[in-house]
Amino acid sequence: MSAQPDLLYSEEEEALRAAVRDLLADHCDAPGVIARTESGAPHDRAAWKALADGMGLAGLLVPESLGGQGATHREAAVVLEELGRAVAPVPYLTSAVVATEALLAFPHSRLRSSGGTPIADELLGELASGRRIGALAVALNVAPGGAYKAVRHEGGALRGEVTGVADAGAADVLLVPADDGGLYAVDATAATVTPQVSLDLTRPLATVTLDGATGHLLGDAEPAVRRALRAGAGLLASEQSGLAEWTLTETVRYLKERKQFNRPVGGFQALKHRLAQLWLEVVNLRAAARNAADALSTGEDADVAVAVAQAFAAPVAVHAAEEALQLHGGIGMTWEHPVHLYLKRAKADSIAYGTAGAHREALAALVDLQAP
Repeated sequence: MSAQPDLLYSEEEEALRAAVRDLLADHCDAPGVIARTESGAPHDRAAWKALADGMGLAGLLVPESLGGQGATHREAAVVLEELGRAVAPVPYLTSAVVATEALLAFPHSRLRSSGGTPIADELLGELASGRRIGALAVALNVAPGGAYKAVRHEGGALRGEVTGVADAGAADVLLVPADDGGLYAVDATAATVTPQVSLDLTRPLATVTLDGATGHLLGDAEPAVRRALRAGAGLLASEQSGLAEWTLTETVRYLKERKQFNRPVGGFQALKHRLAQLWLEVVNLRAAARNAADALSTGEDADVAVAVAQAFAAPVAVHAAEEALQLHGGIGMTWEHPVHLYLKRAKADSIAYGTAGAHREALAALVDLQAP
């Protein structure tokens, strides 16, 4: 019999939340994030250093024996909730979750570096410490189990192009699937990384071009990519949950303060109904996201839990951000107000690691509930 999922937060998880929220309040205030999106350096290196080096959060999923924290997806989910609340421009999901999970598919690999350490283990230690940032060279829109582009492997060199790779511009190492079935670790300096115009300026996309680059073979790409994308999709729901909660909370706060006809706007019945409906959606999203994080940590029905969470998460996050924009009125349409960052992140997240429709199809297959 399967264990019942635990959707409640432990005292340790709440303490972790408080610490991350305090750190982000210092590093990722709204004016600072907006200013960074206007610069040529969208990633916040100081915030990443504080998260990865100062708090050790980049290594939550990495075993202690390899220099990580040996925690679970539940703790990583709490971090992502807070990163979603701040739309923090840091490569946590792409490096500390997706790239890390891909490397964890090769435990104590026989493929070793010149120093005799397994290559995957060595990279995991570097990612866990924050010394290096990793990125899986797969387009952000690819769902777990979906088809992805593999570059050519010819004569020991990699050649080809992959578009839509999230946070590739910040990466020090790229994990690249090749057409020989292998996953290769490539130093980012050996690739040409060209920024793409992306809707979400806090999680920039890039095209990765390899023209004769060499890489270290890690092992079979397919199971590693599938594992990485499943974890990415499952924990993305926690980011979307944090985003939705922030937009709802800020909208309620604003409507309590904004007055029309000498009374708070939030007192109007029609707006109360809209906010009540949104609150129900956000609470359900939190439950689905927590269930996915718990299932990933225990391995119990993880595929189903991730599909459920992502089938539900994107529409709710987008709805919450759209309501925030509209209910903030004229101020919500300005560049200076951060709500546009949340709407852009929500829209970009709605196609990240598979659309809601793709996850509904996957769920139908998993539970043998095919459409007529």
